[in-house]
Amino acid sequence: MDAQAGVYHTVVEELRAGRKRSHWIWFIFPQLAGLGSSPMAARYAISSLEEARAYLAHDILGPRLHECAGLVNAIQGRSIREIFGSPDDLKVRSSMTLFGRATEDNQDFVALLDKYYGGEEDPLTLERLR
Repeated sequence: MDAQAGVYHTVVEELRAGRKRSHWIWFIFPQLAGLGSSPMAARYAISSLEEARAYLAHDILGPRLHECAGLVNAIQGRSIREIFGSPDDLKVRSSMTLFGRATEDNQDFVALLDKYYGGEEDPLTLERLR
């Protein structure tokens, strides 16, 4: 949560504008541990479905993840790569796959996967969850 404190307003502004411009992907759309190789990816990685559920249950982090997914879903006329660039477009897919599997309250996450990835979950995330 500390990582988000100083930049969350910027994240929301960038997503409302339809394009990520600064560096926050790791702690706004965290992925399952082992998928990213950078120190930032490792620092903010989620270790398990149980940890993903705890993240979603957090009174600030969970609502923010839903809000950000909703903001991405509201963007019109841009591909996920145009919004996030590469490889961050892949990180978002991994994150939405993880959190989509972690809860039944996953409409925002499933909608994002449907809209931008043809409903295809990230195969590497699914493999690590098995």
